[in-house]
Amino acid sequence: MSAAERRAALARAALVVVDRDGVHAATTRAIVAEAQMPLGSFHYAVPSRDELLRDVVELVVAGEGDAALAGLLADAVDPADAIRRTLSAYLEHVRSAPGREQAMFELTQYALRSSELADLPAEQYARYHALAAEVLGAAEAHLGIRWTIPVADLARLVVTITDGVTLAWLADRDDAAAERTIDLATTALVPFAVTT
Repeated sequence: MSAAERRAALARAALVVVDRDGVHAATTRAIVAEAQMPLGSFHYAVPSRDELLRDVVELVVAGEGDAALAGLLADAVDPADAIRRTLSAYLEHVRSAPGREQAMFELTQYALRSSELADLPAEQYARYHALAAEVLGAAEAHLGIRWTIPVADLARLVVTITDGVTLAWLADRDDAAAERTIDLATTALVPFAVTT
């Protein structure tokens, strides 16, 4: 196994550990145990645990992107339908692995207090914003619309909405309330779409 393959396997194992047990439990020993590798493999493939946590963020963002784009491209007929489907697909992704989403909030808070990871929260949210912008661009192409405000601004709003929906759902696990919030968010976002 190459160092790159080993690093990718360790990142997947770290994601399993943080999903199941939280960021605090993602020690190098726990990660290599989950990956079924010797401890020496960790330091061969990754400079540090904190560096590996960056890879975990990449994995999570990629999974969220796949979920959101699948929702958008699932036969949406108009902007309201596309927005609703996309946010619902995202919520279903959250429901499928709540520990993973909780760990992402934990990781952000941990990084804000860590000098070694001080830049990670900004990077993490830059990735979230870029992903939201990608989804918004895909909506334009798929539906023949354009957004009436800059996509970067709308992307920040979408990330703020999804963060709020996620955190509220993690706190109360109220599916019906989350769905109602998605309905309200859809109503709020639709006016920014115009047919071209």
